[in-house]
Amino acid sequence: MTDLVAERGVNLTRYAYLLSGSRDDAADLVQDALVRTFERLLKGFTLDSAEAYVRRSILNAYLDDGRRSSRWRATAHLHVTPEERESSSRLTDARLDLHAELAKLSPRERACIVLRYYDDLTIDGVAGALGIASGTVKRYLSDALAKMAVALTDDDDTALQTALALKGPDHAE
Repeated sequence: MTDLVAERGVNLTRYAYLLSGSRDDAADLVQDALVRTFERLLKGFTLDSAEAYVRRSILNAYLDDGRRSSRWRATAHLHVTPEERESSSRLTDARLDLHAELAKLSPRERACIVLRYYDDLTIDGVAGALGIASGTVKRYLSDALAKMAVALTDDDDTALQTALALKGPDHAE
């Protein structure tokens, strides 16, 4: 476990951050996934297979939490927003816009977007990871991209591509 955290901990945290949209939640997701994975002290894990197992555990925990909190999101009437700061960087603006739009998606839509564009999985790969049909993945991706396209214009395309390439919380603010 120590080797996995030392070599791949940052990548796992970035993955969890893209799913959850919060540094604190990402850290919790990674910690919980590591505990679940290694509490049984399963032997025979290579570094790659352990990372894949932990990533799957992070995804499952995120989706489970999304199911539990969906009722709360429907009834929440107060929303606190942090103070906004003006940015001089177009890239920062695009990154913040992207994160804001990701936050508006349902957990399944967000998971599909992250698996497709961050993990670079095929449609069938995303379907396999989530245990749903390929057509369902296409629908989630289409719906999510349509929601995001309303706010994200073609003028910002280059900045958005660069923001996506940064992949992670280290560059979020």
